[in-house]
Amino acid sequence: MDVLSDAVTAMRTGRPHSSRTRWDTPRGIRFAAFAGAGFHIVLQGTCWLIPRRGEPIRLGVGDVALLAHGAAHGLADDPATPLRDAGAPGSLPPASPPDGDPTATVLLCGAYLLDQHRPHPLLAELPEVIHLSSRIGRHRELRSVIDLLGTELDGPREGSAAIIPALLDMLLLYVLRAWHDEQTSHHPSAGWAAALRDPAVATALRAIHQDPAHSWTVQSLGAVAGLSRAPFARRFTALVGSPPLAYLTWWRMTTAARLLREDGRTVQRVAEQVGYTSEFAFAKAFKREYGNAPGRYRRRDADEPAAAQR
Repeated sequence: MDVLSDAVTAMRTGRPHSSRTRWDTPRGIRFAAFAGAGFHIVLQGTCWLIPRRGEPIRLGVGDVALLAHGAAHGLADDPATPLRDAGAPGSLPPASPPDGDPTATVLLCGAYLLDQHRPHPLLAELPEVIHLSSRIGRHRELRSVIDLLGTELDGPREGSAAIIPALLDMLLLYVLRAWHDEQTSHHPSAGWAAALRDPAVATALRAIHQDPAHSWTVQSLGAVAGLSRAPFARRFTALVGSPPLAYLTWWRMTTAARLLREDGRTVQRVAEQVGYTSEFAFAKAFKREYGNAPGRYRRRDADEPAAAQR
């Protein structure tokens, strides 16, 4: 996978969900904070997003707002409208069938379940609210996904149960891609947006993600990137925020945690897949990152859904 897709996949803890809802005015909803990310897209009419901090944001037709860290926020027809609770954290407004009323506000809302305890730095640096305003000719791929998603939610058919989550995953990636494109146009030399655009650093990141088990060194990563050791290390650290081998270890442990959660591979097999020939050395490195040995981490992760259900 590429780095952006990997970053989202590593954080995912469940299937995304969404609803298409029609608002009658006056109306205000307060959304509680939750472990994930949420979005609102205005299909018709206007509304106001009221963030936890800062000024209210007016959303017009075609505008997209992503709450990248699942922060508490409100939606209202007017900033002065009182807010009522939406329900449990991560819940969405109830779905409403289209009725053709041209004066109503129609929203497409959704939520992604993500592990925010150990976010990928590419996602950790995102602002609390990403606002992509609608302008003719901008983000055409994103607009196409929004149209497809709205069509599926308006009239579910055979296959919609598989199509809608796939479109939601695509939507998140297109929103993040659009935001990174805007960042590189305004701040071309800062952060992960710049790292993914930098030919040398992006090449090294792809190499790490495609083969985390390889016995990478700063020199070998620099060779892949087309730079000598010292200039590569400085460039990588400046854009990514950590030295090459520190990021390599972080990604190896993140990958190992996902493998331990997702299937029944032995700890030794997981260790080999992230570049460790010694299970002891892997367990030591894993505990340093997660505070638990791999086996205990797997058992704890398996116990958490059952405990939550109880």
